[in-house]
Order: sequence, then structure tokens, then C-alpha cells
Amino acid sequence: MERPCLYIVIPCYNEEQVLPITCGMFLEKLNSLAAAGKISEDSRILFVNDGSKDGTWEIICRLAAEDPHYIGISQSRNRGHQNAVLAGLMEAKDRCDITISIDCDGQDDINAMDEMVDAYLDGCEIVYGVRSRRDTDTFFKRFTAQGFYKLMNWMGAEVVYNHADYRLISSRALQELAEFKEVNIFLRGMVPLVGFKSTSVYYERHERMAGESHYPLRKMLSLAFDGITSLSVRPIRLITGLGLVIAVLSFIGVIWAVVSGLMGNTVTGWASTVCIVCLMGGIQLLCLGVIGEYIGKIYLETKARPRYIISDRTWE
Repeated sequence: MERPCLYIVIPCYNEEQVLPITCGMFLEKLNSLAAAGKISEDSRILFVNDGSKDGTWEIICRLAAEDPHYIGISQSRNRGHQNAVLAGLMEAKDRCDITISIDCDGQDDINAMDEMVDAYLDGCEIVYGVRSRRDTDTFFKRFTAQGFYKLMNWMGAEVVYNHADYRLISSRALQELAEFKEVNIFLRGMVPLVGFKSTSVYYERHERMAGESHYPLRKMLSLAFDGITSLSVRPIRLITGLGLVIAVLSFIGVIWAVVSGLMGNTVTGWASTVCIVCLMGGIQLLCLGVIGEYIGKIYLETKARPRYIISDRTWE
């Protein structure tokens, strides 16, 4: 069997502190896989600059000039992690046989790539990198992360538990992923929808080697909400169910009020009236907010704007 060409796709946003440290690790891994006869010598490391405001792109250009195994593309502006990963995958799909997407910070164990490539050689088109445990996380982060995956599955979005964006995807699977045209991207849920034979590789995640995390709680919550609203309509159905329950209770309340009035047992109650009005107002605003989020996503989808724009490449 001919050795496959591998592109390691690495999104980068303001990574000038960590990139000089991890770039050598990625190159060493690429060379070791080639030396073991698992991948071809034409394999590359593809950096995707996601509109960084520091010297990240300059470092990528320098690396590309020093070693042909390093190549890079730069987006015209910052478009977010998911769009950066997608840009790299789409750029690589016609140039290689397999891709492995991984973050730049060195937290994901690069040695898991060996097992990923082995699984591909055994016939798998998609291989998910899955965290075996979360001992390095704080209690809050571990609790919220586990709750996120359980919530996503309960909402009907098919995601792999404890898997982020560290995965191997074959060119064949990427060609099919390219047919997904939505603007609201959540790759953790989109990739399983592609299908094909898949498996998981388990690894331990480490501390970030340098710099600060670009995914604070605010961005994590935004990603979770985007994932739910992009892949599931269950929130809309929950609203429908909630409306039905409230309608039944309201109907019962009307009957109770009429019967009490006919029997002369009515008692004026300001507090109870205010509580009911506030409860109903809060529920209505919440429901309108969820519906508005879906309408907003529909609005963005109808515009069909490009999901990424490549402004520069390290090759011509």
C-alpha cells in the first residue's frame, strides 16, 4: 500500500509565545511517522493564522522559509477557531490523503497521532482524539465540560464524549464534509454526520506550554450554544411543550376562577397576581430569546457569506 500523505492542520491565534516551542515537536512527529514508513515524505505541517494581532504570521512565514515541511495560510481577519480549522481542512483536502487537526498550544498528546494513522491504515476514515481523563482540569471546568457533552447528546446533537477538535479525517471524508454549506459551524457535531468508518484514540491532555488560553468561559458558553442551535431543534420543541403545559394550567386556572366567582369565594390577591404576571413574562421573554436565536441563524444562513477568506499563503 502506498504511504499516505498527511497534513497536520494547526489553527493559530496570537500564538507567538507558544508556536516557537511546539513547531519543533510537530516537525519531529512528522519526521518520525515518515521514518516509520507510515506516511510519505510529502507530508506537511499547515499552520492557519486566524487573524492574529501579534507576530504569529511572521513566525509562520519564517518557518516556511527555513523548512519546506512548514506551510501556512492566513485569514483576512479573525473568524474564530472553528472557521480556522475548517479553512485548513478545506485547503488540505485536495493536497493530501489524510489530515490531523490539532491545537497549537501543545496540550493534546501528539504521540496519539501514531495510533490515528494506524487506525486509518486499518480502514478508518475518521479517528477521534478523546481525552481519557480530566485530572488536570479544575472542578468547575470538569463539571461544566461533562455537562456540556451530556446536554449536547440530550439535545439530539451527535457528539463524541470528551472529544474536541483533535481528529484524523481522510480526504474522502473531507470531500463530503465540503458539501456541508452552513455558515454556523460546529465541527464536533458536523464530522459525525459525515459517517464512514470511525474509531477513537484515547490520550491524556497536558497543561498549556506557554501563553494564555484563548477559550475563557464566555467563549465556551458561546460555543456550546452555537453547537446546540446549529445541530438541534429540540429547544424549539421544548418551548412548544412548555407552552402546552402552561396553556393547560391556565385553562384549569380559568375554570377555578369562574367556579370561585360563582360561589362567592373570590379573594383579591395582589401578590399572587404579580407573581403570575412576572412568571409568565419571564417565560415569554426566554422563549422569544431562543426563537430569536434560531431566526438570527437563519438570517445569517440566507446571506450565504463566505465562512473564511484566505488573504496570504506561504507558497505561490
